[in-house]
Amino acid sequence: MNLPASDYRCYRHPDREAYISCQRCERLICPECMNDASVGFQCPSCVTEGAKSVRAPRTLAGGAVSGRDGIVSMVLIGINVVAFLLQVATGNRTGDIFQNGAMQGYVVADGDYWRLLTSAFLHADVLHLAFNMYALYLFGPYIERALGTWRFIAAYVTMAVFASVFVFVLTEPTTATIGASGAVFGLFGMALILLLKAKQDVTTLLVLLAINAVLSLRANISWQGHLGGFVVGCLLGLAFAYAPRDRKQLVQALTFAALWIAMVATIVVRSNQLL
Repeated sequence: MNLPASDYRCYRHPDREAYISCQRCERLICPECMNDASVGFQCPSCVTEGAKSVRAPRTLAGGAVSGRDGIVSMVLIGINVVAFLLQVATGNRTGDIFQNGAMQGYVVADGDYWRLLTSAFLHADVLHLAFNMYALYLFGPYIERALGTWRFIAAYVTMAVFASVFVFVLTEPTTATIGASGAVFGLFGMALILLLKAKQDVTTLLVLLAINAVLSLRANISWQGHLGGFVVGCLLGLAFAYAPRDRKQLVQALTFAALWIAMVATIVVRSNQLL
């Protein structure tokens, strides 16, 4: 049956003629409202409604996929570089930034708990900074892509603090310790677990770990921090890679909670011992 011309109007723009129907709702639409579909065209309302039903892609760990891979890793590198420049500009090891930010058992036990994190952004010299930042540049984006932005940030902070807790417990309380290597070793551990999960060859990473394990035994290098970071990196890697699909968030949340409860309890016990 032929309709009068006045009935051929776009439902979104009644003042415009329309002779094409939306493939979903079958309402008439004008050229401006026509969106290509697999068959025919769809109106903007149906396109929006259809997009809601499309499942958003997720990372291996269940996080939202970021369109800016590695951005957090680059920001962390920038923070470390800026912190080192400020450290040098304010007197290096004798300046306020170093003196108030370095990890040292007695002062942490006395209440300077922020040092457990700030020490991970200070470095002894340019070579120390360059090595840690290069490792962060190599492994950070890969881990970040697998975890998603917020999980990566939470994991990095947890690994940095956990490494400092190992230093707090296993190092002489008068020794000052600094460096991002604890968190970097955490990235090594997490990368190892994720690569094993993906059934990738880990020979190169194992060789790198062996070399760094030997170097960690040299004087003036904190093997305690390296060990702490690596242990928690492996634990988090297991939670991210092997948690059941339908309980990923729960398992990951419980893992983070257990680690932080263990760290707080350890800090309290060690502080009481030192005081």
